[in-house]
Amino acid sequence: MSYGSPRKKQRTEALETKVSVILGAQWGDEGKGKVVDLLATSADIVCRCQGGNNAGHTIVVDGVEYDFHLLPSGIIQPNVKSVIGNGVVIHLPQLFDEIDKNVKKGMKDWEKRLIISDRAHLVFDLHQAVDGLQEQENNQKGQGLGTTKKGIGPTYSSKATRNGIRVGDLLGDFGKFTEKFKALVAMHQRMFPSLKVDIDEELARYEKYAGKIKPLVYDTVSFLDKAIREGKKVLVEGANAAMLDIDFGTYPYVTSSNCTVGGVCTGLGISPMKINKVIGVVKAYTTRVGDGPFPTELLNEIGDLMQERGGEIGVTTKRKRRCGWLDVFLLQYTNKVNGYTALCVTKLDILDTLKEIKIAVGYKLNGKKINYMPSTATDLGKVECEYITMPGWLESTENVREFSDLPENAQKYINKIEEVVDVPIKWIGVGKGRESIIKIN
Repeated sequence: MSYGSPRKKQRTEALETKVSVILGAQWGDEGKGKVVDLLATSADIVCRCQGGNNAGHTIVVDGVEYDFHLLPSGIIQPNVKSVIGNGVVIHLPQLFDEIDKNVKKGMKDWEKRLIISDRAHLVFDLHQAVDGLQEQENNQKGQGLGTTKKGIGPTYSSKATRNGIRVGDLLGDFGKFTEKFKALVAMHQRMFPSLKVDIDEELARYEKYAGKIKPLVYDTVSFLDKAIREGKKVLVEGANAAMLDIDFGTYPYVTSSNCTVGGVCTGLGISPMKINKVIGVVKAYTTRVGDGPFPTELLNEIGDLMQERGGEIGVTTKRKRRCGWLDVFLLQYTNKVNGYTALCVTKLDILDTLKEIKIAVGYKLNGKKINYMPSTATDLGKVECEYITMPGWLESTENVREFSDLPENAQKYINKIEEVVDVPIKWIGVGKGRESIIKIN
């Protein structure tokens, strides 16, 4: 018996696999949706692997702006299947509301192309209410986290304590679903006696949702495995971003899921051997929503200019985003975790009017240079940034479509990012539309 050929076959399959992953490399809002939309034109399947409707991805197509929170951004592509994986937590009322809104804007045939994992956990209104109550308690203690109050954290908590309810439960024996739902309500009411839930009304509501969602539900692990074996191109769209990852982000000012590359494997049931591209999306400056440390934040007229020119208002929260200089020390850290094979730099055009632009290339903590990302929010809040200053270009980049046509100083800015992070930059965003991207070969 020969043992050489199976191993050779396995290695060949790993080399030929076509799973690409798009991840936020900062604190979110980097423009991942636009990159997904761009690459989805050559994909067969686009997947969401984690998070919930706390995510917000905006795509502009032919002047029409589509907002996605639960739906994969690839749903706008007419020939692409869209998968909501087991790692996503789903609020069904929001999902169908989102579908209705985007259908009115021109999204077609979604029901033929949307696939939902039977293992995905459900977000209930009670989870959202608990999210608000928890944040209220934290605020009273001066420990608010600035959550989206979409019920994401409480739902992942239910999942971790093994009393969560999954899509498959809703489609199974409704009597057992009823028992599980009542137990879930009772548990949360013990913790929050003020929590009010009309159980009969909720059960009647979800019995209707069961009928609506049933045609969309699959075993997505088997579906994706078969697709990958058949050579289909699979694109995975991360939600949130590396610095919001529950393990590697600025804990506790983070989301409740793993939004780094490991979350792709656990959130879809895809082997890491099947991933061959990891694309990090980087805004040309840095933003974050909500509380938490932000070493390069600009609390001055430059930060205000970035906020105004960049339209920096959260798609989900509608809160203004905090703005600051690009932090490549942070990017080096998220690259260690994610292993980017390429970067996309977005919103370069927002910097068009600045005479000088700074890039953070190092951190000092207590006066000493450090070569690691502090693990505590307290320490990260104390760091001093080491900057390099580069000249601005003071001309519009919005209509540029070739790298060589960018102003010389804009080219130098991009080249410096590539040099310090040590990852090739393959795309540059210079506007809102899907056409406003410079591709670098």
